[in-house]
Amino acid sequence: MKILLIADIHANSEALETVLEIPHDRAICLGDIVDYGPDPDKCIDLLRMKGISVIRGNHDNAVAFRVDCQCGYKYKHLSVATREYTWETLDRSRMGYLQNLPLLIREEIDGKRLYLTHASPRSMFEYIKPETPDEEIREMVNGATEPVEAEFLAVGHSHIPMNRKLGDLTIINPGSVGQPRDGDIRASCAVFDTESGKVEHLRLDYDIDSVCAKIKERMPHADELIAILRRGY
Repeated sequence: MKILLIADIHANSEALETVLEIPHDRAICLGDIVDYGPDPDKCIDLLRMKGISVIRGNHDNAVAFRVDCQCGYKYKHLSVATREYTWETLDRSRMGYLQNLPLLIREEIDGKRLYLTHASPRSMFEYIKPETPDEEIREMVNGATEPVEAEFLAVGHSHIPMNRKLGDLTIINPGSVGQPRDGDIRASCAVFDTESGKVEHLRLDYDIDSVCAKIKERMPHADELIAILRRGY
């Protein structure tokens, strides 16, 4: 089975529509549908319509329950500033959808055991990055809210693509669909082949001009939000 792994959409419907065109048998979203972008409603509706499994990210959690997103300091003011817009855009049904998203998914497919969550197995606020020391990751894994009894751990949150081995555990981050943070402005995702265990990271061009035009028309801090999309960090 080919699983399309996506994460950190951040209300960028053009990028989401583009990555979903990649051939796959199933798609799983690792969280953060909302904040920063102009189309939180359209993104939720598309995921629901296609029956895509979605994990609750820290921004989904902040919007759904009106709490702190506890995201990185550099962009937190933008998350807070765009939240009123997001609340105004989402109706009760869409808010209820965010509130009911699970914090993790555990599955066995083709003999491969998968543990999928938004950030770390211990917290939706912790970052696992390419430079995170092995010992820190082991502490996150050992302190998991649910035991990580898997060969593959899929996470988002950092917005940086990664495929990393830690002992017998392979850690996959597909990068960010709608808010890349690695200097590449294209939408990021990954395809995990459960038969072979191989991961293919993909970058796709999308209609960024359309997204920026909507941000300019609708949202606070538009120039700063657009600059982030235009430079990819």
